Amino acid sequence: MDADRLIAWDDELRRAHGRLRAALEATRSAADRGADAPDAAAELSLFCIGFCSALDGHHLSEDRALFPALRAEHPELGEVIDKLMQDHSMLAHLLGSLRTAVEGGESPEFIERHLDGVGAIMESHFRYEEREILTPLRALHLERPVADVLGPL
Repeated sequence: MDADRLIAWDDELRRAHGRLRAALEATRSAADRGADAPDAAAELSLFCIGFCSALDGHHLSEDRALFPALRAEHPELGEVIDKLMQDHSMLAHLLGSLRTAVEGGESPEFIERHLDGVGAIMESHFRYEEREILTPLRALHLERPVADVLGPL
């Protein structure tokens, strides 16, 4: 394993969070265009479902690959990892509600409220995660593809 890979997990996590933040903003922009724009509902559905899938995939990958490896090398992070996994569960529930609202044809305003809630929890989660685990990630020994560890972003 080369030395660059040993220190890259913190950078990879930051990049993944950046892409998810951008996906949320793209989804908000689609909602902002409102129901009157041509193909607005289809576009909003596409962005919402894509964003939901990306965030779910990121969290599932962390739960399956990143967190077990991090816990093995840093057992003192057990409570932090448990809290992060609890956040993942809460976000999965919120994303399910968002999907239901989109698939049910709710108004862009209603969907924006869902996006606001998801965005607030997501941002709080990302900041906590970055504050608590970026330093240990710098030295994490994990030989797996980035997509397996952080999701196919």
